[in-house]
Amino acid sequence: MRKIPKATAKRLPLYHRYLRVFKNMGKTRVSSTELSEAVKVESATIRRDFSYFGALGKRGYGYDIDALLEFFGKTLSQDRLTTVALIGVGNLGNALLNFNFKKSNNIRIGAAFDINEDIIGTVHNGVPVYDMKDLTEQLTLMDIEVVILSVPDAVAQTLIPALDDANIKGILNFTPVRLDVPDHIRVQDVDFTNELQTLIYFISTNS
Repeated sequence: MRKIPKATAKRLPLYHRYLRVFKNMGKTRVSSTELSEAVKVESATIRRDFSYFGALGKRGYGYDIDALLEFFGKTLSQDRLTTVALIGVGNLGNALLNFNFKKSNNIRIGAAFDINEDIIGTVHNGVPVYDMKDLTEQLTLMDIEVVILSVPDAVAQTLIPALDDANIKGILNFTPVRLDVPDHIRVQDVDFTNELQTLIYFISTNS
């Protein structure tokens, strides 16, 4: 397989998510035009992205959704277990700990961090909660490279130096703050507005 551009790699989870929605709608095939309308990416870009992985579709037929789901599922999966850390155990953080990627065989939350003394030192759904003051030390000891950020907006940016010191490579950011990070740290923002727009799109196209 050829080395794929970062922009293409970033779109793969998006394609995978929308393909699952199409499957749930009862569709068995999808054209690049249909997928383009859903993900808001030009159909030519989709075809080019898919071309990096070989001939995944047939002209005039489109793409077989089950085949694509299987292919992208394998492409996006890793053979090793990836342990991530949760920073901020508020309402959203609690929900994420309860969820803890139960449907995934290769991702789990292995540590959580907070400033609330009532929960520091406790174990929530199998996940130990550490003091925020020990953030860099614990992340380094556990060799964690990815964190989930669910802290108050005013705190988010102040945590970046500690995360950088712990050699964090990725941040899943649930705050609305646009984080200023070093080039070697990748940030994925979770935008609930965008997710709602996705839902509304499929409701309107399925009505």
